Amino acid sequence: MVKTRRAPAVAGMFYPGDARDLEAAIDQSFRNTKFGPGMPPPAPTRRRIYGMVCPHAGYAYSGAVAANGFYAASALDFQTAVMVGPNHYGIGSGVAAMRAGAWETPLGQVEVNSEVAEEIASRSGIVDYDDFAHSRDHCLEVQLPFLQYIKKKKFTIVPVVLIMQDIDTAFDLGKAIADTAAEKGEEGEKEDEMLLIASSDLTHYEPNDVAHRKDGELIQAMLSLDVNRFYSVLQRLDVSACGYGAIASVMVAARSLGATRGELLKYATSGDVTGDKDAVVGYSSVIFV
Repeated sequence: MVKTRRAPAVAGMFYPGDARDLEAAIDQSFRNTKFGPGMPPPAPTRRRIYGMVCPHAGYAYSGAVAANGFYAASALDFQTAVMVGPNHYGIGSGVAAMRAGAWETPLGQVEVNSEVAEEIASRSGIVDYDDFAHSRDHCLEVQLPFLQYIKKKKFTIVPVVLIMQDIDTAFDLGKAIADTAAEKGEEGEKEDEMLLIASSDLTHYEPNDVAHRKDGELIQAMLSLDVNRFYSVLQRLDVSACGYGAIASVMVAARSLGATRGELLKYATSGDVTGDKDAVVGYSSVIFV
């Protein structure tokens, strides 16, 4: 099997391209007292976290909001992060995983977990292997430096990007992820062996008050772990969340694994961060517990 090296696509744009500057930016996100957790990891209390929703804008905009979820996850001893996000460029397969290789950031390389990727694909009727689908997208790449920062020991990833984000896809992929994670648990591995991450921003380019209203209702559906309600709110309010299928997939997986509710750690918009509130993007940090 050819080993693919997935080079950074947005280093120096969405986050600093220099390792030292990148670590400083992440540290600042954690220490941000207004939008972040206000302190560096690790978190003092270990909680069972079945899944997370994280934003994926540039760190200057959403880094502090994202840091809340990674702070909560920093107490976990996860070995593999299964990351699901939207395919912004519409290239490659409709549901695209990577089977092997490594992703590179300024903080080093992270290997793809071939075994877990193959198990998820074998349990799903729609997951393909497609490296090209991942080549340009930022949605998963921006999560990696945070994971590297909180997880000093070696870990692996399973990246999945979606063009297909309908409810049937979410149930198929979510169940495949959950069944794979459950099997790992039965094999005697740690209960928090896998960290499930949905990468998505919420409302795009609407006035700040509109974003808060729409996203607030969508987040309540997320917290209920009711996928049908989530899609109903999404359609009724025409919420322009880019990774809605990724969120729904992780909701399905988390609920199947035992999650009973979601918990909102932080919500803010780009307007809240920068002060420009005419056309904002919404960011949420949610954990499923």
